[in-house]
Amino acid sequence: MVLVLALGACDRDAPLFVVKAVAAGVPSLAPFFDENQGLGRDARVRARTAHGGLQQGDTPGLYGGSKEPTICDVDRLKEFLTDPANDRKAQAWAAALSLTTDRIPGYVDRLTPVLLRHDTLVRNHDYKKGEAVPFNALLQAGIAILVDTEGLPAVKCSCGNPLRPFEGDTTRIKVEFDDRNEEWKGYEKSSVVAVRPATRKVERLALVDVDEPQRGIDRPVGTTGEDDTAFDTRERRAVPEVAGTTFGQASRRLAGQGLAVGFAGGGLPPDDARVTASDPPAGTELRFGAYVTLSVAGGSSGSSGSSDGTTSTPPASESSRPPRDPSASPPSTASSGPGSSAPGSSAPGSPGPTSAPASSAPPSSAPPSSAPPSSAPPPSTKDPATSGAPPPTVTGAPPRTTGSPPSSPPVTSSAPPPVTTAPATTEPATGGPFTDGPTASTSA
Repeated sequence: MVLVLALGACDRDAPLFVVKAVAAGVPSLAPFFDENQGLGRDARVRARTAHGGLQQGDTPGLYGGSKEPTICDVDRLKEFLTDPANDRKAQAWAAALSLTTDRIPGYVDRLTPVLLRHDTLVRNHDYKKGEAVPFNALLQAGIAILVDTEGLPAVKCSCGNPLRPFEGDTTRIKVEFDDRNEEWKGYEKSSVVAVRPATRKVERLALVDVDEPQRGIDRPVGTTGEDDTAFDTRERRAVPEVAGTTFGQASRRLAGQGLAVGFAGGGLPPDDARVTASDPPAGTELRFGAYVTLSVAGGSSGSSGSSDGTTSTPPASESSRPPRDPSASPPSTASSGPGSSAPGSSAPGSPGPTSAPASSAPPSSAPPSSAPPSSAPPPSTKDPATSGAPPPTVTGAPPRTTGSPPSSPPVTSSAPPPVTTAPATTEPATGGPFTDGPTASTSA
């Protein structure tokens, strides 16, 4: 009892992270790029209720898309940053993203335009006195951004300002609104999200059309919409068998089916933590983006134990990992299968979100991955997840242009979403949560 009271007192004394609200459609006062030139265009999007404060960058349905062609003019951004007349801004921009200026073209070529579907915490940057000045920000749903090959927010489209992951505790934030960025309708402090790197490099993103939520969008990374393919988010997909696999393997199987891993605590369980069960169990049919709870043995960061009572040391936080160059050449090894979690709707009574300790260090170099739902049948006995051997690599769509490759190791993408025989009922165009099956967060 004394220990519990002491921990509670420490928690109450922990400092709040001051966060500046940034509303959709409101120009920056200190932009890298003149917003009057139409580099990016925000949209009107009703914020979704997230399942936990942390989401992996490859989460199916985490981001949105649109039939509108140029929500972000990537070519214009690259031209601006490579123009010798803008060299000082380019140096500050590159430094904020741990790049050198000669790697800007290759890095930008691998960015992908999306629309935020959640009010999202980031580390934003203003351009002041020739420097990139960082500050914690809450970007409103509907803001157009570019994401990198880890699924992380990288650039705010309308102003070109670089973005990094928010590394504070999502449950201990103080959002500051002002007369330009007033509190928007639908804002809920408990529903904000912060994005963490996917477990492998992302090759494809499974988006949701913000105007027609029944329409999913499969977008290859490094493209701006010209190579999109559509799928029906209402189609059911079965929960795959994951008991006995590692957490990393299980989360990739779920993402391959367009399903999400919700989780609570300071981070994900270790990739090699053994999965003992899923809730709902294998074979249950759910909607795109529905959450599946994984029970793991071996402990998990941010959790009190596991399904069998064991615990383990949490994985290193973002702040404890060394910085990386996002455009550095990847290693020659590869892994397969899509990445893990995906939002759709929150589960009633889901645990509150948390995140890694605050730090100005760049995001983890752990390679991530993401992909739309797969139509593959249930795994066989030779499935990589059960055999222990790394799954085969599946080549995704090539980047728009060539350039310096990202630092993350290559990863697979998944096939377009599965077609099942029992379509769900029509979802209203206003966009309700995707999940109508049981949802929950990762337990440990």
